[in-house]
Amino acid sequence: MIRLIDKQQIILLSIRDGKSQRAINRLTGISRSVIRKYLNEYNTQRQELLINNNIDKTEIINSIVEKPKYNASNRKKVKLTDEIVDKIQGYLDENNKRKLAGLHKQCRKKIDIYEELVKKKYDIGYTTVCICINKLENKAKEAFIRGNYTPGDICEFDWGVVKIWIKDKLITLKMAAFCTAYGNFRFGKLYVNEKTESFMDSHTTFFSYIEGNHSIMVYDNMKTAVKSFVGPNEKEPTDDLLKMSMYYDFKYRFCNTYAGNEKGHVERTVEFLRRKAFSSKIRFNSLDEANLHLLKICEKLNNKPQKAKDGKSPFCLLEEEKKFMAPNLPAFDCAIVKSFRVNKYSTINVDTCFYSVPDHLVKKMIFTKIYVNKIIMFYEEQKIAEHKKLLGFSKWSIQLEHYLNTFKKKPGAVQNSLALHQANIKIKNLYNLYYTEKSRDFIELILFMKNNNITINKVEKAIDELSNIAPANINTETIKALCNRKTHIKYSIGNNSSTENAIYNKSRYILSMYSGLLKDFKNNDEYEVTNYE
Repeated sequence: MIRLIDKQQIILLSIRDGKSQRAINRLTGISRSVIRKYLNEYNTQRQELLINNNIDKTEIINSIVEKPKYNASNRKKVKLTDEIVDKIQGYLDENNKRKLAGLHKQCRKKIDIYEELVKKKYDIGYTTVCICINKLENKAKEAFIRGNYTPGDICEFDWGVVKIWIKDKLITLKMAAFCTAYGNFRFGKLYVNEKTESFMDSHTTFFSYIEGNHSIMVYDNMKTAVKSFVGPNEKEPTDDLLKMSMYYDFKYRFCNTYAGNEKGHVERTVEFLRRKAFSSKIRFNSLDEANLHLLKICEKLNNKPQKAKDGKSPFCLLEEEKKFMAPNLPAFDCAIVKSFRVNKYSTINVDTCFYSVPDHLVKKMIFTKIYVNKIIMFYEEQKIAEHKKLLGFSKWSIQLEHYLNTFKKKPGAVQNSLALHQANIKIKNLYNLYYTEKSRDFIELILFMKNNNITINKVEKAIDELSNIAPANINTETIKALCNRKTHIKYSIGNNSSTENAIYNKSRYILSMYSGLLKDFKNNDEYEVTNYE
């Protein structure tokens, strides 16, 4: 194959310098048959340009100056025989059957088909197999239609994965990402999972942040949004999505399967926020700190001008959208409601973690509201307990006051109990200093504090006072007496009721009368008063 510069040299030596084919052969080393071929082509094409004025000459001009190439139109395939083509077509037909059966992830790829042919001793190359498969499938490339969006119309949602270090532990988190179609306003928040409570909380947080919501929310086929598939294109939404849709007055739309381009704004947002927020900083002390960092990055990006939007920032475009958005509503109660039976340890099991309730409810069914970061329990419409939601598996959240009735019967169980281990550090210090051998008295003190709303700080002050007066007499009874006395004095001074005023005035009157009697006795020298206050 000669180069384009060789073709140019042949033509110039022949036309300009008048060299013969033999002379050109001697000068260039190119065979005379090749020289003859390109000179004949050039002369024929040039003659057509000069004589025929009624044809489009662009193609002839391009043919004159094009790079030399082999004519492979009549070349036969040596290794790609009809037998191999039939084998490849059989594999493709089998792939189609698997797709119809829902086994699209178990179809053979091109490399798998090539390896199958090699196993069967066919002498064929991988590139040849790929070319044959492309020709047999003859797939047309997908065309995309650019959308035109109106203010307040569409917002897209998706989940993404983020891995960061929290307190020297690498954890995998889920990032809820939102992006408005009109202005590319982005928002993200991290969660420990993609469960329904996280899905609902992310929406209420986002709607409160932008002070409103859009008319249509776009989702893919996530389990928290799609309850079931009615047909190939029809999806039934989950009950929680229906509730949010009714409350916030928005419609929803689901993408087709494997069609991420139908929510391209948020598909790009997941990768964009993850890279901008967590590529340079990946270590945090808590999940709240990581979320605060992510929010600052979102605010920075949303205040950046966009060339495609005439220099307007996403924040400015969101302000334009607010005129067309639904009004800002109080945050939706995004709790998952379930009922649990209390086990023998007076706990319920939520997502493999255990949370305590008052011990008189063992074997009872209680009503539970599960939020992203807390769990609230009810029994007979009365709130009985609240816990911070635990992260991880098989963890326990135990509150000491839930087991007081049991500890009264089994005081020996206090010292090694998980309830004491998880109690307030001041409570544990109180037990270790004064009650290691008096567990029953310790439980009596905790009951006294619970029934009378006495804080541990007040008990500590009473102990400090007793330490100065009678350090050997620090026990439950003296602490209770001191706390009651102080409570009574505080109550009497601060109470302005008519009853307390009457008692106070009567007491002053009695004291004044008593003072008068003492004066009379002193004047009569019947008694000697040496000290009177």
